[in-house]
Amino acid sequence: MRLRTRLTLIYGGLFMVAGVVILATVYVFFNQELNRVSPRIIEKSLNQATPSPASSSDPLSTPPPKATRTTLYDRNGKAVPSDAPGVWLKEQREVIQDAAVTSLLAQGGVALGVVGGTAAVVGWLVAGRVLAPLHRVTETARRIAAAPAAGRGLHERIALQGPDDEVKDLADTFDTMVERLDRSFDGQRRFVANASHELRTPLTLGRALVEVAMHRKSASDDVQQLGENLLEINSRHERLISGLLLLADSENEIADRLPVDLADIVTHVLSQTGAEARQAGITVHECAQEAFTMGDALLLERMVHNLVENGIRHNAGIGGVLHVVSRTGADGVAEIEVTNTGPVVPSYDIPALFEPFRRLGADRLVSAKGAGLGLSIVRAVARAHGGTVTATPREGGGLVVTATLPA
Repeated sequence: MRLRTRLTLIYGGLFMVAGVVILATVYVFFNQELNRVSPRIIEKSLNQATPSPASSSDPLSTPPPKATRTTLYDRNGKAVPSDAPGVWLKEQREVIQDAAVTSLLAQGGVALGVVGGTAAVVGWLVAGRVLAPLHRVTETARRIAAAPAAGRGLHERIALQGPDDEVKDLADTFDTMVERLDRSFDGQRRFVANASHELRTPLTLGRALVEVAMHRKSASDDVQQLGENLLEINSRHERLISGLLLLADSENEIADRLPVDLADIVTHVLSQTGAEARQAGITVHECAQEAFTMGDALLLERMVHNLVENGIRHNAGIGGVLHVVSRTGADGVAEIEVTNTGPVVPSYDIPALFEPFRRLGADRLVSAKGAGLGLSIVRAVARAHGGTVTATPREGGGLVVTATLPA
């Protein structure tokens, strides 16, 4: 039950309870006052006197007292029989009391119901107005949570205007928290980008020095072998830095979007990775169907390249198979599906594969297979385009990775 409904029920319930208490109090006092009311007694004197023998002969004698009789009359002026006035009075009191109580309870109950319903409606409107700022807080938090990347959407602010009450304090505190998170994520992205750019220069310089030393005429075989090893290490570091740069760039919102056919990208990427697949003994099956989306062609090419490269490097080796499919889904979305044969992947290990520098099994260090940024970049690029990436274990070993992008 929503808070607005609960508040309305509380308002209406309290009002009805108060109304019942007031109605019961009025009934008790009314009943007490009614019991105090006495019936109206009308005394009527009889003018005729009782005859006396001495009255006619003695004019100065004291006249005999007049006989009086009390007669009760109802509201219609009809005389009540003198033999049962008490019974009549009791009956009249009960009739009046029943009529008054019935009128009080019936009319009071109807009035209480009408006013209670009105109070519930007013309570519903007032609760909606009071809770409107909380709805703004909820909507802003929902938009931030629905952002495709963790640091995306933190520019949202509630900026609630109004009196300084508890709701405004909550909104201002939420804005302060989001602002600090935004600065933290933005500083992290800038640090990764700046550090990657700064590290590229010494790596390039180191590569140049190693190549110069290797190609000298006086260089021995040991120096040349050492140079090749250093160049391989340097190349791995360069790939790592390039991946970090790409990961930092893909976390940003894609500003300029152009129509892109994923089928063309699949064909281009497979032509580039064909030599590596043949060298590894991997058979590649291509099914490039039209799949149009809007986005950055270079980032989408990197996404597909990482998917294919990951499928080749983490395959079963000689005799392995790689299926690369691009298609348009039933609801119009563009899909890329890459399926490879390889080691069995437990389902509980799949979420960790999309984290930076996370690898499966014992392959935890930077090796010839990569630095562990491939699927992280795939997910970042997909999120930057408003899409998603999912992975499921393939029966018999390997993975089925599917990237879905908006049409």
